[in-house]
Amino acid sequence: MRKTSFVKGEYYHIYNRGVDKRSIFEDPNDLYRFLQSMRVFNTIEPNGGIYVNSFAKANLLRDLDSKLVKFITFCLNQNHYHFILQPLVDNGVQKFMHRLSLGYTLYFNEKYERSGSLFQGPYKATHIATNEQLLHVSAYTNLNDKVHGDLNKKWLSILPFSSFEEYKHPNGLNGICDTSIILSQFNSPEAYCQYAESVLKDIIKRKEREKSLPKLLID
Repeated sequence: MRKTSFVKGEYYHIYNRGVDKRSIFEDPNDLYRFLQSMRVFNTIEPNGGIYVNSFAKANLLRDLDSKLVKFITFCLNQNHYHFILQPLVDNGVQKFMHRLSLGYTLYFNEKYERSGSLFQGPYKATHIATNEQLLHVSAYTNLNDKVHGDLNKKWLSILPFSSFEEYKHPNGLNGICDTSIILSQFNSPEAYCQYAESVLKDIIKRKEREKSLPKLLID
């Protein structure tokens, strides 16, 4: 039984990783497929999936009213992902995540001739209770690839794998995220980026302290 209850209009940190910490992206096409899935499966009415929508690119840019969830941030790493989602309808997160996880796993297993689970159990979900927490988690998810250092393979640099670019250039076309709830609290996109980078530095410092703690206790 999932402990987190999803409420329309609230914000949630959603994350999961590959089973046994395995890679969930083996080449750029996998990453592009996952990004497509984030759009195509985010609709209230069934839409025929990736194949059908490949013939109707306009369907990828639906009105907000037809979506299950609103993306605030995302980051796709080599073996895991992070989202901040806001459910727009009852059971929006559950429906979207079921479609995304199942659809991508079927694609991945067929392509690489494997079977079984791709992800390590059900996705994890944490309710974001305060605005301060929302800002902090947005920085953490937007820059999550840097939190983990050189985790991603070099080919990932040729495709967008984090929503941070959408926050640096909020007027860009075909964005996945609604950046307004975060950026409206800063004087400029540059001010938010500076805030996010400062949060990143604090997170990295804390991780380094936690790594050294066992050694200090032994000494």
